[in-house]
Amino acid sequence: MAPSPADRELDLDELTTAIEDFNTIFIRLPSVRRLNFSALSVLHTLARKGPLRLTELTATEQLKQPALTSLVAKLEQDGLVSRRPDPHDGRAVLLSLTREGKHIVRSRHADRVANLSRLVDQLNDEEREVLAGTARVLGRLVAIEAELDD
Repeated sequence: MAPSPADRELDLDELTTAIEDFNTIFIRLPSVRRLNFSALSVLHTLARKGPLRLTELTATEQLKQPALTSLVAKLEQDGLVSRRPDPHDGRAVLLSLTREGKHIVRSRHADRVANLSRLVDQLNDEEREVLAGTARVLGRLVAIEAELDD
């Protein structure tokens, strides 16, 4: 009899490889409006965490501040991001998504749900149950990371 998933030792190398491989099929959707990965990352970060100051956004993105400043200016010019004064500090500016920016994020999310649904439809009931538990655990890992960053 095969060991149950609970009895199996966690192999972090195997988990990391599985997540990396999954990401190649999950996050790499065709470009939307010719936006590159960095631009899409900024839009998704603002959708999840925004409004944010540029310095806060710099902490989450893999770009140095000058490159991020240029990228945000381009996103603002394209009507995807807006700036407004920070009500808590008149010297600072908050970045947030415009209606069009929100539409792009929602559209990409819907595309991901559709793509994932196509794959999940191929799983058996036991695999779906494991996947449901995995989603909760991955959500918990994200929460732990957020707590560690605070």
